[in-house]
Amino acid sequence: MWTPRPLYTLHIHLGPDCTSVLASFRITALRDLSARQASLCDIKRPEAFLPLRRKLRADVTAAFPTLGTDQVSELVPGKEELNVVKLYAYRGDAVTVYMSGGNPILFELEKNLYPTVYTLWSYPDLLPTFTTWPLVLEKLVGGADLMLPGLVVPPAGLPQVQKGDLCAIVLVGNRAPVAIAVAAMSTVEMLSSGLKGRGFSVLHTYQDHLWRSGDKSPPPSIAPLTLAAPELSDEKDSVQVDSALQGDMRHLTLEGEDENGEIHQICGEKSPLEASEDPNVGSLNSEPTDSKTLQEQMDELLQRCFLHALKCRVKKADLPLLTSTFLGSHMFSCCPEGRQLDVKKSSYKKLSKFLQQMQQEQIIQVKELSKGVESIVAVDWKHPRITSFVIPEPSPTSQTVQEGSREQPYHPPDIKSLYCVPASMTLLFQESGHKKGSTLEGSEVRTIVIDYAKKNDLVDADNKNLVKLDPILCDCILEKDEQHTVVKLPWDSLLTRCLEKLQPAYQVTFPGQEPIVRKGKICPIDITLAQRASNKKVTVVRNLEAYGLDPCSVAAVLQQRCQASTTVTSAPGTKDSLQVQIQGNQVHHLSRLLLEEYQLPRKHIQGLEKASKPGKKK
Repeated sequence: MWTPRPLYTLHIHLGPDCTSVLASFRITALRDLSARQASLCDIKRPEAFLPLRRKLRADVTAAFPTLGTDQVSELVPGKEELNVVKLYAYRGDAVTVYMSGGNPILFELEKNLYPTVYTLWSYPDLLPTFTTWPLVLEKLVGGADLMLPGLVVPPAGLPQVQKGDLCAIVLVGNRAPVAIAVAAMSTVEMLSSGLKGRGFSVLHTYQDHLWRSGDKSPPPSIAPLTLAAPELSDEKDSVQVDSALQGDMRHLTLEGEDENGEIHQICGEKSPLEASEDPNVGSLNSEPTDSKTLQEQMDELLQRCFLHALKCRVKKADLPLLTSTFLGSHMFSCCPEGRQLDVKKSSYKKLSKFLQQMQQEQIIQVKELSKGVESIVAVDWKHPRITSFVIPEPSPTSQTVQEGSREQPYHPPDIKSLYCVPASMTLLFQESGHKKGSTLEGSEVRTIVIDYAKKNDLVDADNKNLVKLDPILCDCILEKDEQHTVVKLPWDSLLTRCLEKLQPAYQVTFPGQEPIVRKGKICPIDITLAQRASNKKVTVVRNLEAYGLDPCSVAAVLQQRCQASTTVTSAPGTKDSLQVQIQGNQVHHLSRLLLEEYQLPRKHIQGLEKASKPGKKK
């Protein structure tokens, strides 16, 4: 009897309580077997391993929904060699490692799928990212967990995660992940604890034995994401960089984050650079600004919004007031039309530095009431700078800008469910002129299957409600254990099974635009309730862009109707999707807006049942 020979020995780092695991495994390659050995070992054709690849792709899509279909196909290629390695930890836990291109790309532990650092270097934004110092990496490789004091808090704040979420760990100055870990607490708990205690349970790191089973390549150099344009001496080049950058980031401000690391956003306003180029927009004090640098103009705008907010919007009852809330809810709203307040473009660079300057002038008093969170605790409303400040008159077109969404009424898209022909069903559809990847409506699928059965005389002569299954139908719609037992099926069962085997797709058609076809199922608008600091309840809305809704416009409408603070932030785990957050339980307002005014079908909205019941505090 032929016995496959051991080819590799692999070490894998599974967790802090297990510095390394030594396991031997055997890989048998088809090219190493003779014809007789293949017969003795009952080695199947290569096509028999296609279901494994399809299942792995489905598992990857389910575990990491932010990956597109093309990215999943790149990660789990269809033609390249894919090795599946079974390992056992010293406790007996089974670990499955998937190898492609000579590198481990995924590993599965307790039915959970995890990426390796090799995979994350190709997709650095796949997981929420936390930053630590380079010296900490040595401890992580040695089996230690990541403690919260070792975190580096970025200017935009920590990513929003929940306990148990999978996260990536990067080093300062490089966005290439060096470790994969599970959050031991939520972001809110991290902040409330003052960044003390164990923050992450580390599963796998760069330089551990799992990494060594690959090509042992070092992390690539990936520049950290930044919202600020580089300082350029050439003003013209600076304008080009800023404009492109602001377009990509949808005019996100840099210093407008609140205590949860969220970024406030002002929508539909021009940047200071665009405003300076617009001849219709006046300067801050109706004086020529040609002689002033962009930084000086932003300093003046910052001072103006600061004094305007203190004089008109902040009351004594509001104190103490979080500095982030003061910026996002008060200073931004005092920004004149056609201008965008951006602290990063001022000489202060940070809001905290500007407020320190205002404190030195004895206009306000700022204190750190909790670690890392500053608040304005006192304001001298009799200060000469506040009393002498003249409130600017509102622009006659401001109402039009604020209600711009009403000038162009929203029309919901036409959403149609489609089916995509996979490779396993091409034989059934090729007679009708369709190939792999073709998209069909449900009625078209039914017509093709009925025509196929009639053309090939598959309708049972004794019972017209039954269809005989030929080899093509058997391969397309039957499971393996049914291949030799099921020979006929009713029409409805045949059509249902056929639709289930096809890949889902959908078509979105916006008024006046060409239809857009995408694979998969369209994500519904997701409404959730979450707890923030001090047990405050907030409403979070995601996936608005898929339905042609601008999160900025929706946030502006909700802020006016709910009379509550709204913020627009990047949705966790996504690259270019935004989410809207409103203070309090505002599901009833969202229900009225989305269903009655925007006319969206209820089936495309989930979470409407979370509206506060009558008689209870919202």
